[in-house]
Amino acid sequence: MARFSRIEVALKMAETGIVPVFFHQDIEICKKVVKACYDGGVRVFEFTNRGDFAHEVFAELIKWAEQNTPEMIIGIGSIVDAGTTSLYIQLGANFVVSPVLNADMAKVCNRRKVSWSPGCGTLSEINYAEELGAEVCKIFPGSSVGGAEFVKAIKGPCPWSSIMPTGGVTPDKDNLTKWFNAGVTCVGMGSQLIGKDIIENENYDALTKSVANAIEIVKELKDMK
Repeated sequence: MARFSRIEVALKMAETGIVPVFFHQDIEICKKVVKACYDGGVRVFEFTNRGDFAHEVFAELIKWAEQNTPEMIIGIGSIVDAGTTSLYIQLGANFVVSPVLNADMAKVCNRRKVSWSPGCGTLSEINYAEELGAEVCKIFPGSSVGGAEFVKAIKGPCPWSSIMPTGGVTPDKDNLTKWFNAGVTCVGMGSQLIGKDIIENENYDALTKSVANAIEIVKELKDMK
């Protein structure tokens, strides 16, 4: 059962602005990555369903996080069907992110009041996702569907839409400025934030610093509005 409500998830996404996206089959590496992000100020973390037995790693990670990073809201990403959605909700996922828009997933999440962020590539898809109950819509891949200009165009006729791009987002100031000035609620970052070199060299201090810097940039951008 989710520890955090969908309202809490949406508010925390908007507050911190940065959602790391990560998968690794080694649970110990996952713990170190989550802890490094937590120490940097992250409070929403997306573990992705991208490997064999990923659900077993997730089950152990979310129980560990409850004890060691208690304010971290951990959810699951890369989900494309209702059955897998149900599995991860049973394991305690606090939110579900998908690269696609699947109405059956919405029904599963809504019954349990779990936050659902579907992948959208058009305004019609965003509108339909909101009709199905999505609070924060993911645009994916962010850079390919039109980047920050796409977000800006969406926010014109639909200023109420909350958008989270994933793909094409980097933790540097120029890139984050572009996205947040366009009106995103938060951004998802995977390998651009948690690079292979960090894992291979176990340089988790560098990850903490990068995360803290990105969150500070986002805070400054939000304060300017």
